[in-house]
This record gives sequence, structure tokens and C-alpha cells, in this order.
Amino acid sequence: METATAETVLLPEVYRFLAQSMRYPEPSWFNDAYFKVLFSLLTELGWDSELQELGPAQQNVSDFITELCVDHTRLFINAVPHVIAPPYGSVYLSADASLYGPSTDLTKNFYQEKGLELASLSEIPDHLVCELDFLALLAEQDRTDDEKLFLRTLFRPWFVIFRDIVIKQSGLPFYRVIVKLIDFFTDYES
Repeated sequence: METATAETVLLPEVYRFLAQSMRYPEPSWFNDAYFKVLFSLLTELGWDSELQELGPAQQNVSDFITELCVDHTRLFINAVPHVIAPPYGSVYLSADASLYGPSTDLTKNFYQEKGLELASLSEIPDHLVCELDFLALLAEQDRTDDEKLFLRTLFRPWFVIFRDIVIKQSGLPFYRVIVKLIDFFTDYES
């Protein structure tokens, strides 16, 4: 069986799925149907080791959600003495690791130049979920050049640092697998 590539999978749907995967896990979406899609994607890619890592999680989704909420909060929202892996590009791209740094404005400006705005003013433009949703829109509109430019200049420079932290610090295999998927689908050079 031939394994899938980033080109053989519908990128807009994958980007949206990965954005959803990085949101706070809630039973309204993090359920058996979600796992079916995730396992199908991993199977299509031929990622057997990742399937084996995640296999036990599907056995008892409700218990897993509780554990995942703890890991999500610890990694991305609140941990002592600091958040382990803030999902904002500016934290990794600004000299003082500040939230809403110059790269945030660059990201917001890129969105606006491409004719898009954030749905809510409370959203920070360089949050991982916002950027994946933006990539989904670009892919949906078949704006490959814009997608590659965004990945090369605004997404990949910070994401690879974030990815490495999550892989190293995640208490559960779930986020390790998700960031590996994000890495696979956003690696514009492959």
C-alpha cells in the first residue's frame, strides 16, 4: 500500500482538523468520531508507530479527555513557573519572548493583505489555531504561492521551535502526534 503525501490529502480539511486538535479538548468535539478521523489520517499516511502510541487513548475517551485537559493546560495555558509551550509565534520570534510582539502585527497585516480578518478582536493573530485556520482558507482558495510565503516567513520560523518543545515536554502522546502532523503538512519544502 502506498502511503499518502501532503498533496494527496485535502489540505483545507486537514488544516482545519489540526486547528481543532489544538483547541482545548471538549467532549462536544473530542469524541469517537474525532478519533476515527485522526486514526484514518494516520493510517492513510502510514504512520503505524503513531497509531500504536495513540491506540490506548481511544479505549476510554472520557478518561483520556480529563488527562488531555491537564496536559493541554500545562503545555499551552498555565504552568509553574511559566507556560511550557505558548502557541503564539511572537513568543518565539521576539527578542524578549513577549506576547503580541512585532511578528503578531506582521501576521495580522499578512491576513489583511490577503483580504481576511480575524473573526474576533479578542483573538491574537499569531496563535497556532488562527494560523492553521488561515492556511485552510488559503488552501481552499488554491492560493499556493500565498500559502508557501506565509509558511516560509511567518509560520515555520516559530513553529519548529514550538514543535520541538511539545515533543519533548508533552506528558501524553497526543500532542506529540498532532505537532508531528502539523509539521508534516506545513513543511512546504517536502
